[in-house]
Amino acid sequence: MGLVEKVVQEASIRVMADVRALLKRFGTIIYTGDPLSDLYMMEEELLELYQLGMVEAKIWMAARQVIAQEKRRLEQSH
Repeated sequence: MGLVEKVVQEASIRVMADVRALLKRFGTIIYTGDPLSDLYMMEEELLELYQLGMVEAKIWMAARQVIAQEKRRLEQSH
């Protein structure tokens, strides 16, 4: 288990700020000006990190869940 995963496990992924912080630890900052597009890009980045073995399944699934909730919130507000 890497240092990043230890840090992430200690503070679980619960809100979008946690997802952004996780991505930032890997040098990824996503901002296109379109919040929904940002979420899709974040999903792709997280999937790639998971497939490369850089984040554990538990962390990946928690982040996906937070992103899905945020997508629903944005889609309902439009």
